[in-house]
Amino acid sequence: MRELKIFSGRANQELTQRISEFLHLELGACRLLTFPDGELHCKIEDVRGRDVFIVQPTCPPVNDNLMELLIMIDTCRRASAERITAVIPYFGYARQDRKDEGRVPITAKLVANIITRAGADRVLCMDLHAAQIQGFFDVPVDHMYAGAVLTAHFRTLFDDPNDVVIVSPDEGSIKRAVGHAKRLGGQLAIIDKRRLGAETTKQENIIGGPVEGKICLMFDDMISTAGSICGAADLLHKLGAKQIHVGATHGVFAGPAIEKLDKAPIDSVVVTDSIPLPKEKWIPKIHRLSIAGLLGEAIRRIHQHKSISSIFQDDPGVQI
Repeated sequence: MRELKIFSGRANQELTQRISEFLHLELGACRLLTFPDGELHCKIEDVRGRDVFIVQPTCPPVNDNLMELLIMIDTCRRASAERITAVIPYFGYARQDRKDEGRVPITAKLVANIITRAGADRVLCMDLHAAQIQGFFDVPVDHMYAGAVLTAHFRTLFDDPNDVVIVSPDEGSIKRAVGHAKRLGGQLAIIDKRRLGAETTKQENIIGGPVEGKICLMFDDMISTAGSICGAADLLHKLGAKQIHVGATHGVFAGPAIEKLDKAPIDSVVVTDSIPLPKEKWIPKIHRLSIAGLLGEAIRRIHQHKSISSIFQDDPGVQI
């Protein structure tokens, strides 16, 4: 392990510190500066011949964090690192993964190209919004899932699986909901969501259930503006749900998301530390779980050329 070096960008230094503690390693020395004109500068310790891992989610401010990641990768490449793995717990631009109308970019592919061209030899990421983004990279991608971490928490909320309904907030999350239902038990329900605009959705019907008098657990890959989640929670509340809990890997919490969640009939919102959560966004119903152990074990196995998928063999419901 002495040939392994972990560096942290400024996007989520708390998570990187937890990963290094899990691996019993000191963080690599890295000086990151922002000049008065907005340009970024990076200087690192000697990495010649080392296996380097750079931890940097491209969360808001997305462009600043992405550019910092690219500069760190280029710094390590020019310093003759043996191998560079970009550890991206949250991959920004993931929702722009296809052309859904004319004359628009596929920005997720563009970002993948840039990261590869900067010099990344491998990518380690967590719960991509669209699994096909793995194919956008021309280097190996290890795609991790936080399902096991979330499942362990939600198992503590009930004693009888018959009291639980796993709810998919839209048709795009059905596969995720089915996976959680396999691990937690309970019935399955799907919210019929209609998109009215770029930031507006409407939830009118529910398929499956019933949810009356039940503990409803909703899972998604991310919570951005929280419009969909809050709309689904309102519908479940009207239908008589006893408790409503939400789990997501990435707590983006953009715009008025925190205010919406605070007012919504939701008992708890559980996210991971893939994205830092500023103190001003803390509300009592938000709980955070750490994925440091999951990422740390993946980093160890990549460094030692061992299987990543075997991490999840004890939990067959987890995808990888």
